[in-house]
Amino acid sequence: MMERAEPAQKLYKQMRLWEFPDEYVIEPTDGSHGSSLSVSRVDGSMKLIDDVPECSSVRVPKIRTIFGVVGMLKLVTGSYLIAITERECVGAYLGHRIYKVVSLNVFPCDHSLKNSPVEQKKVETEFSGLLQVAERTTGLFFSYDTNLTLSAQRLHDLGDESKLLPLWRQAEPRFLWNNYMLEVLIDNKLDPYLLPVVQGSFHYFQAAIGKEIANVTLIARRCTRRNGTRMWRRGADPDGYVANFVETEQIIQINGYTSSFVQVRGSMPFLWEQIVDLTYKPKFEIVNPEEAPRVAERHFLDLRKKYGAVLAVDLVNKRGGEGRLSAKFAGSVQNILSDDVRYVHFDFHQVCGHIHFERLSILYEQIVDFLEKNGYLLLNEKGEKMKEQTGVVRTNCIDCLDRTNVTQVNT
Repeated sequence: MMERAEPAQKLYKQMRLWEFPDEYVIEPTDGSHGSSLSVSRVDGSMKLIDDVPECSSVRVPKIRTIFGVVGMLKLVTGSYLIAITERECVGAYLGHRIYKVVSLNVFPCDHSLKNSPVEQKKVETEFSGLLQVAERTTGLFFSYDTNLTLSAQRLHDLGDESKLLPLWRQAEPRFLWNNYMLEVLIDNKLDPYLLPVVQGSFHYFQAAIGKEIANVTLIARRCTRRNGTRMWRRGADPDGYVANFVETEQIIQINGYTSSFVQVRGSMPFLWEQIVDLTYKPKFEIVNPEEAPRVAERHFLDLRKKYGAVLAVDLVNKRGGEGRLSAKFAGSVQNILSDDVRYVHFDFHQVCGHIHFERLSILYEQIVDFLEKNGYLLLNEKGEKMKEQTGVVRTNCIDCLDRTNVTQVNT
């Protein structure tokens, strides 16, 4: 088992939220005996208090149980507290329980709107309506005890001092879904309330390997940079951050040993877009083509800093609109190819069609040397590192969906 990182102050796992007319009071009820948090419903200001205010006929609170504070959003005038009202345990990550957010609720702190100009009220109403999107967000996961934003290797490599920091300070900002929403709580030094949340997927199951039982964890962490919906968000921004970037990790624990293998996916790293219209497949447009090499270089420099060597596997078609994008991708990386940066094109549809996924062995033969050289993380029963992963495979198709999924599974 890995050594558990115990932060200096643990997160509250269960709380009671009192809805008074002029304030929300969040009271820890998990036996930690911590201070309660008062949040003004007028302006969203926060303070710690020792006791929950007394109730009266005038101050009759509505009471509900919450399982975490996701953060606070400030709009034009009002502020909005977001909390987890339902959760579900979905498995374990390196021995720690992992929960899925089943329900989020938004609690408005907007009484100051009463004295606001009409135009501000109108804009605030429009913006606050968009917060329903937050309540409906799916694929949110969290842990009270470990940092879900970090891969097993990054967790293992944390220094002793870092392991004592609150979980939010250990977190990888790229995968911290509520990074922005936590800022107000950070400013108020509310560490026990600061719950890191990731967006992606999490699967935990047991599998038989011969006579042994292995615990298998699959986790995907979605990057918070360059977010957007399919077709509307493509390519990279000028800083090299790409759309649909996801880190995927497979962890296997058996007989006290722990292995971890990380892959990444993301849109093609140059400026391109798709003008959405009524056609089934809108045309692809390359934007500022002269900038492509610079943007690609920044993207791969960032990947090398974070993962080591990089092997880019491009799965798009060789012909048509996809072919133009593939050619631009290949041309953009020519000046940065080296022992640490490789590019491989594999026309998935041409080779595998829709059913012959066994032909991915052709791709595997082309990249097996990279996989063997850069390896995977392996920890023994004492949590000591026996092997480490020193490079990553970066896979893309157009949407980083079906073709990428199949290829990553086979890799």
